[in-house]
Amino acid sequence: MDYSEVIEFVKKTTSDNDGPEKYPFKNRYDHTMRIYRWAIRLQAKLGGDLDVIVLAALLHDIGWEKDRPSNEVSAEIAVEYLDSIGVDPEMIVKVGEIIMINEDKDIEKDLSLECRIVMDAVLLDEVGAVGIMVDCMTTAMEDEASYKRAYYRIKDCYRRNKPKISRCKTDTGRNEFAKRMQLMESYIYQLERELF
Repeated sequence: MDYSEVIEFVKKTTSDNDGPEKYPFKNRYDHTMRIYRWAIRLQAKLGGDLDVIVLAALLHDIGWEKDRPSNEVSAEIAVEYLDSIGVDPEMIVKVGEIIMINEDKDIEKDLSLECRIVMDAVLLDEVGAVGIMVDCMTTAMEDEASYKRAYYRIKDCYRRNKPKISRCKTDTGRNEFAKRMQLMESYIYQLERELF
């Protein structure tokens, strides 16, 4: 399957219906492309239906409405779009289900490998180098920005995210999550030595 058309659809759709974002450096298209790349990496190690994984990763966050869960809106848009480009109905159902389930990170039911891969790819976007960058840029936009304020924000992000490793659905995702947390821990340690 040629994903370039789907990527263009995602770019346009997320631009047209982007929700209110407090920080201009954050956008759903960039987030989606990071998820897409991680989903492909995880699939290369774990297997699963690449088309289902890629479509679910690309379309998982395309919808936004003020008073509705984004997974519902995204699933509706995804199903309609995939149907319009002639994707097999069975594949459409699988992609729609993954998008609907994706928001429930603590779900315990038996999930398909494709769903577990997409969920892990989304979870991985919250931590690591990108997370540190988000914390630094967020701090820089606030009043009284300082290195110490960024340090405390990064440390709090690390503290909040560390337990989320239990939400990983695959061993490969868990290993990558642990590496990212280790990177954050090392960064915090080094920053403490330089700031205090």
